[in-house]
Amino acid sequence: MKIKLITLSMVAAFTLGLMGCAAPMNNTEQGAGRGAVLGGILGAVIGHNEGRRTAEGAAIGALGGAVLGGAIGNIQDKQSGNE
Repeated sequence: MKIKLITLSMVAAFTLGLMGCAAPMNNTEQGAGRGAVLGGILGAVIGHNEGRRTAEGAAIGALGGAVLGGAIGNIQDKQSGNE
């Protein structure tokens, strides 16, 4: 359990680090990336604790987080005039 959580945390930190090196992104892209990472972590934890497969929970959480984060970022872009 602890090794999987540590590995998942390291992958998430590495992914966030790579996102910081990318070209400037709008709020939609940033929201989708952050949502995917956070959703994947949360989905993996919930999937593991519910007795289901951790990878399936991570995949579902990442997809849901990316969609929700992208939608929120898109709203922010429209409010600020960046489309």
